[in-house]
Amino acid sequence: MHVAPTNLAELLRRCPLTAALIAASLVGYFLASHLQTPTGLFFLPPGRGQWWQSLTPVFLHFGLAHFAFNALWLIILAPRIELHAGRWHLLLLVVVTALLSNTAQYAWSGSRAFGGMSGVIYALLGYIYLRGKLNAIPAYQLPNELVGFMVGWMLLCMTGLPTLLLGSGIANAAHFGGFLAGLAVGALFAAASSVRRSQ
Repeated sequence: MHVAPTNLAELLRRCPLTAALIAASLVGYFLASHLQTPTGLFFLPPGRGQWWQSLTPVFLHFGLAHFAFNALWLIILAPRIELHAGRWHLLLLVVVTALLSNTAQYAWSGSRAFGGMSGVIYALLGYIYLRGKLNAIPAYQLPNELVGFMVGWMLLCMTGLPTLLLGSGIANAAHFGGFLAGLAVGALFAAASSVRRSQ
């Protein structure tokens, strides 16, 4: 049974993959916001470019607020998985849902030039929420208000109003695709866990 970390430094020490994801996002923020973003980091579907180009857009962040918002949600969500199920489990979720959410955004927009960790964050949200409900995992119990806020924000962004007010694009397909991917993966793992328990 894991004891919850008491401060941010301890949390990041005990969750090295979470820390690495935040660090990589920080590098992506500097590349995208202060330097010329290498086009080799933009999305290409599997088989049409280098293998990493299906994943690297999640680390690109266009502005400090964009990075800070996603880093905050990584701190809230990712350690729950890393501490409960381990870093390899979290890494698998990040890779699979990054690929799915990036592909959804590319298929919807037709543009390679997008970025942000929020598709993965919505996937982690969906995964944690569903597994917490179906498997009653204490570490995955999320306040209904938090889930409601995130889903509400996703739906609000789909109206185009935040884009109009903020003057920047929002990867709505990545959000929605990531959330659905997280729910789907969560359902698969929840079913597998239930089967193991019944044996």
